[in-house]
Formats: sequence, structure tokens, C-alpha cells
Amino acid sequence: MPDTAVIYTRKGHVARVTLNHPEAGNSINQQMTGELEEICMQINQDGDIYVVILTGAGNAFCSGGAITAESTCRPAEAIAGIKCPVIAALNGDALGQGLELALSCDIRIASDKAHFGLPQVAQGLIPADGGTQRLPRIIGRGKALEMLLTADRIAAGEALEIGLVSNVVPPEELEREVETLAEAIAARGPVALRYLKEAVNKGLDMTLEQGLRLEADLYFLLHTTADRTEGIRAFREKRPPRFKGK
Repeated sequence: MPDTAVIYTRKGHVARVTLNHPEAGNSINQQMTGELEEICMQINQDGDIYVVILTGAGNAFCSGGAITAESTCRPAEAIAGIKCPVIAALNGDALGQGLELALSCDIRIASDKAHFGLPQVAQGLIPADGGTQRLPRIIGRGKALEMLLTADRIAAGEALEIGLVSNVVPPEELEREVETLAEAIAARGPVALRYLKEAVNKGLDMTLEQGLRLEADLYFLLHTTADRTEGIRAFREKRPPRFKGK
């Protein structure tokens, strides 16, 4: 295991988080979990980060992790708790807890060489890092149950068809595709990005009426921000806005 289980870098307003255990397929353990949790806290405290990219070193995204009744390695909750948008760059297989980690991201872009699966039931277990809850919300109950109950792996093409990932590209194009998307999102109003993510994620667990109220509340809050004023000024002056996240 390397001294640093997670590599954290930043370029402009985009942060990159790389799982760094390539000799073991970036499998999750206690060290990696602790470092991910610390990095996620740093990201939420840094107002200059507008978008996060999560990926893996080597040829795998994450091959899984040892989840037992005694294990506390559940990093998906930390990733899901990041307030700004998170893009998963799935450079290789995302299996077991690795797929659960990908599911906690907001957008998933995959290499066409990647495979996906939740094999826990074949080991007499069930997913314990959000797989039984996030997968049905993303791809629907029927297909999610099929994947969970059979423990079968699916290829990137099928993952795209069922909505598990939003795009599939050749491995050599993945980094450019993800960075282009991240930069496009980072050019938007950062406060609006956070509120939009909050509205969608919280709204899924609400009635439509409650979700609409949340949307309206966040919409009106945005009118009190400096970014909103800058957005209007930039539109009138016919120039790109210079958002500051305030």
C-alpha cells in the first residue's frame, strides 16, 4: 500500500481525487477511507472548488473493498456529502464497493473497457455502502434488483443503455472528456451549482409538493447572492460572468 492512498490535486476551480492503490485495483481499506473522508471535508471548506473529479490510478477505478459487520470502510457517504458536483471518471472496473462509490457521484463517465457489478450476494452478503439504495434510484427498481440478485457484471455499453453512466468513451479520450465537462460546469455559478444539487438530491426523498417548496426557497435565496448580481450584470454587458461563489 502506498504512503498516500488518495492523491488530491486542484487546477483552477476543479479538484481531482485519485484512488491510489493500483496494484490492488484501488480496493478500499481503512487508510483509503480515512484519507477520502479528510479530503471531502477539505473540499467542503474550500469555496474556490466548484467541481470534483473522482477517478482511479492505473487500469481500474475501484475493484471493491472488504465490507463486514465490523468494517467501518464506507467512503461513499463522504463522497455523497460533497456539496459541489462530483464527476466519476470510470477509467476501469467499478465492482462491489467501487460501484457504490461511483453511485455516490453525480455524473458518471466510463471507459468502454470498464465493467460494473455488485457481487456481494454471491459472497453471502449485501451491499453496505449505499448500493441497495442508490442503484434503484439511478437505473430503476427492476434492473437494479437484477444486478443485485444475480451478482452479474455488465459491460460499459449496457451501463450506458440502462442509465448507470451518462457517456462511454475510449480509454484514451476519457480524461479529456471528463475535464471538458468539469470545466463547463465550473464556469457556471458555484452557489447555484450547490443549490441545484441540493434541490435534486433532497427532492428525491420528498413529495412533489415538498420538493417544489424546496426549489422555490433555494431559488429565492440565490437572489440574495453576489453571484446572482454578477450574472445579471454580465448578461447586460454581454460578457462572460466572473462568479466568486458568494
